[in-house]
Parts: sequence; C-alpha cells; structure tokens
Amino acid sequence: MAITASFDLCALPPDFYRNPYPYYRALRDHAPAKQLPDGSYFLTRFADLEWIYRNPKLFSSDKKKEFKPKFGDTLVYEHHTTSLVFNDPPLHTQVRRILQGALAPKAIAYMEPQLIALVDRLLDTMAEKGEVDLVEDLASAIPIEVIGNLLGVPHADRGPLRRWSLLILGALEPVLSPAQLAETDAAIADFLAYLEGLVADRRAHPRDPDIDVLSRLILGERNGERLGHRELLQNCIFLLNAGHETTTNFIGNALMTLLVWPDERRRLVTDPALLESFLEEVLRFESPNQLGNRMTVEDVEVCGVQLPAGTSITTCIGAANRDPERFEDPDRFDLARTPNRHLAFASGTHLCLGMNLARLEARTAIGRFLARFPDYALSGEPQSGNRARFRGFMHLPVTLG
Repeated sequence: MAITASFDLCALPPDFYRNPYPYYRALRDHAPAKQLPDGSYFLTRFADLEWIYRNPKLFSSDKKKEFKPKFGDTLVYEHHTTSLVFNDPPLHTQVRRILQGALAPKAIAYMEPQLIALVDRLLDTMAEKGEVDLVEDLASAIPIEVIGNLLGVPHADRGPLRRWSLLILGALEPVLSPAQLAETDAAIADFLAYLEGLVADRRAHPRDPDIDVLSRLILGERNGERLGHRELLQNCIFLLNAGHETTTNFIGNALMTLLVWPDERRRLVTDPALLESFLEEVLRFESPNQLGNRMTVEDVEVCGVQLPAGTSITTCIGAANRDPERFEDPDRFDLARTPNRHLAFASGTHLCLGMNLARLEARTAIGRFLARFPDYALSGEPQSGNRARFRGFMHLPVTLG
C-alpha cells in the first residue's frame, strides 16, 4: 500500500496529526515491522510491543547513542539521557526505588482530599465563566498543581512550569529544528537554575519524605543510597514532564471523546459507576503517549525480521492498543470494555511509576466535572497539539450548558 511504502516519521503528512489511526492500521496489516528511511524500525503489533517491554536485557531504554546526533552537546541531551525513563539499570533501578515510596498507594491516598479541593476550585471558577477552555482551565491546571505540591514548588513560582514541560517534551518529536533545540536548551537552563535554589532550600529545611518527593530524592534510601546532584536535578524535571503532559492529554482526550461519542457520554452520565472502565478505554483508544523507543542490545528477531544489535526501534503504543488480534472491534469506543489490558502505561520494568496518580487525577477531574456540567458542548474548533509522540489538545473551547 502507498501508506506503508511512503511512511516516514520524519516526514508525516498534516492529516496524520489529526488522525493517525488509518496509518497505524495500514502499517499493522501490511508492514508491522516497518523499516524507516533512517534504518530504524516502527512496530505496531500488541504482541511485539508486549514482548519487547518484558525483555529489557534484549531491548535497551538507554538513549545516549540515539540522542547524541540529534541533540549534540546540549542540556537537552544531558536531560533526556539522565532521566528515569531513558535509562537502564543501575540508574533506572536506583531512581525508581527512591521514587516508589513517594508514589505508593498510601502517599496517593494522602493527596486525594487536596486534589478534590483543587478540582472543585477550578470548577467553581469555570462555572463563573460559562465558556471555558477545558485544557487551560482544567486539564493542564491539575497536574501542574499536583506535581508542584509533590516537589514543594511555591505557588508563586509555578507560572513557567507548563511552558518548560511542553518545550522539553517537544524535543522528543521525530523532527526538531535548530531554533526549537535552542529554545528547549534555554528552558532546561532556566529550570535547572530554579531547581538549584529549591534544592538548596530543601536541604536546609527537609520535609516529610513520605509526602515530599524532593525531600525523598535528597535524603535517598535508608541504606544511604542517594542520587548525585546532577541526577537529582534532572529527575525533578522528569517528574514534572512525566506527570504533566500525559495527564493533561489523558483528561483532555477523555472529555473530547465524550463529545465524539454522545451515546457513550449519556451512558456514563446515567451510570457514573462506569467511570473506571471509561478511563481505561480512553487510555486504550486515545493513548496520551503514542510512541516509545528501544534499541536492540544484541542480534534479535522481531516480527519475523532479523535486527542487528544497535538497531533503533519505535514502539507504536497507539497502534498496539487498537490491534484487532488483542481487542475486539478496536476502533469502536466502548466504555464498558472488558478485558482491557492496554499498553498506555507500557509494561515490564518501565511500567509507568505514576500511573495510579494519573488515574486518580483523571477520575477526580472527569467525575466531578460531569456531575456539574453534563451538557457541555464545543464552542469553537479544538486545537490539536500536532505531535506524533504525545496525543492531545492545546485548546478545547466549550460552553458548560
């Protein structure tokens, strides 16, 4: 097919960003291990992705070799090769272990009353406006406050966080211009400079490490294991990015999906007990994070193709989560779908550490929003984020009804 023959992540057509799923379907059906012009491979089948995620000794998450030509000697390179998600053990294991307790069920339960109060304040403000932007006024505001609270960032200092996050994660798109790289490098420099002061203050005035992630990162483990200063700062940036962009997209995609599928919306409003399964179906159907990456550690066969060691792989989560070999009628949105074991949070050693926090934020925001504004409607054209890796919206204008 023409789609599969010409597909190139570095030259995507405009309609791909609006709706990538026809492209994914064609690739999954006709070229499930598609070699791209740069020699890397693009994988779209659920079974292949699941196998890769569960074999980290064969498929590395370390990005030093891949990112050096793209980023050069920049802070962007330093950040994206130091953070938790783009590393293998021992650094990945060390950082994950230190963060685990701060995002454990007990810690997340502690956050819930504060989160409910935050969402209700946002909804009160929205009610006064009548016409709102679901991204700016709700979806993006929640994770910024939650991660800001986790790191203990004073409210007065949170203004630049969303812009920094969008720039830093935007650098992971398949194509990055020199101007974008320079702007992202400046954002990381500003973020690091801010964190130097925040970390110095927290070292002087530590807080309860069970509820303050920054204090936990500084203090390290009881056995004395601690992150170096560089790793500490970069993983604070990672926490903001990981907790912000995907959760913003999760909430925004969920509310947009209800507008596109009105029968399912009426079903959910009528029966709020379906909220949990609705959220899982959103994660499957409109995965906030569409793409992942690995590199082969040794010669290995994937999807019938022999890949030599050092081969770059893009794992297409958005395609795998609509694989008909795994999900019946996968292009139909069914808020009561069961079973629904998707890959939106990956799998294996890199299973998303913050997935339960993201679920709590989405459950609280959407449940309380629908209880107050069940008849919301679009009031203008939604503005897509126009990203291949992170699927979501920059703006969703609505009237609240």
